[in-house]
Amino acid sequence: MFNPAIASLTAPPVSVVLDWRASYNGDKGALIDMSQAVPGYAAHPDMMMALADAAATVDAARYGRVEGDDGLRTAYAAHLGEIYDSTVEMGETHITSGCNQAFVASALAVAGRGEEILMTRPCYFNHESALGMLGINIGYVDCHTENGMRPLVADIDAAIGPKTRALAIVTPNNPCGTIYPADLLDEIFTLCRKRGIWLILDETYRDFLPLNTGQPHRLLSHDGWQDTLIQLYSFSKSYCMPGHRLGAVTGGAALIAELAKIIDNIQICAPRTPQIAVAPMLRQLTDWRQENRARIAARSDLFAEIIASMDGWTLLSTGAYFGYVKHPFAGTASIEVAQDMARKAGVLTIPGTFFGEGQEDYLRFAFANAGRDVIAELPDRLAGL
Repeated sequence: MFNPAIASLTAPPVSVVLDWRASYNGDKGALIDMSQAVPGYAAHPDMMMALADAAATVDAARYGRVEGDDGLRTAYAAHLGEIYDSTVEMGETHITSGCNQAFVASALAVAGRGEEILMTRPCYFNHESALGMLGINIGYVDCHTENGMRPLVADIDAAIGPKTRALAIVTPNNPCGTIYPADLLDEIFTLCRKRGIWLILDETYRDFLPLNTGQPHRLLSHDGWQDTLIQLYSFSKSYCMPGHRLGAVTGGAALIAELAKIIDNIQICAPRTPQIAVAPMLRQLTDWRQENRARIAARSDLFAEIIASMDGWTLLSTGAYFGYVKHPFAGTASIEVAQDMARKAGVLTIPGTFFGEGQEDYLRFAFANAGRDVIAELPDRLAGL
């Protein structure tokens, strides 16, 4: 017998899609993998050297503080202060083993079994399955195409009920790539404060905002933000090190104390090697991050042009790592369309069905994985479907 909360979950979507690789015979050329969100370029040589040097130290093999190494927490707090033109204390940060762990710990800290966290839909599947695993109910707030695949604040307000403990938002969004403007985030944050719930803001793709974007938001400048805001981040994409599993939570000292209780029972501490290696790189690799931001922005622009040139295919939104696309095969389940794309065209994408109810007409393309020449192949690859 298995835990019914786990047994009812679907298999990991990325694993399901990667299994489709075997169905492709290679007749269209090399497989184009636009499924999992991973950097399509290597880590900086300085980052690789820092990881190697850190791994060779005695400290890296020992337990660290549950909340994270002081060196990385201090550097990250200063880094946030520069981005948001505000003051963040080291004690308002917690280092985790990846951003998914950051979300699980944050959800556990603010909501119990039978209580509720709101999510926007389409939603990131790992957030949805994590809440299901924890026995936390999910309320959905739909995003609207006419609103740039963002929710309406009035809809969020209407969805908040007596058991709602938090609203979870991802910006830039996964799966849509949509960016939430600073004014909209201010409005949502103000609503959350008024209604007495937390705002869990996942900014995994913060370093890949469009080039003309300034400060992502002003939330850390609000007095008392620590009582309402939980900010999540991942070092994986920005530093090309997803295998090292390193994330962070920013919140009030009271929240950090609750997170420490949870993480101590899950992992004790985040991996020491990447913590040691990343701390000096936050400042050292500033220019490199900006170069990659420009690189990904160019891929986003090209992807939008390519989809616009394809009859029947419609781009709903794009940004950071993702494009969310309406396929032309009305009445055909997105998972069938994605399987056909893998088998006949050698193109892997994530079907919309994994991002929530009502998403059968859509596919998520992770274009950050592919170079510009590969993205340009899509019309020829998909023409024969």
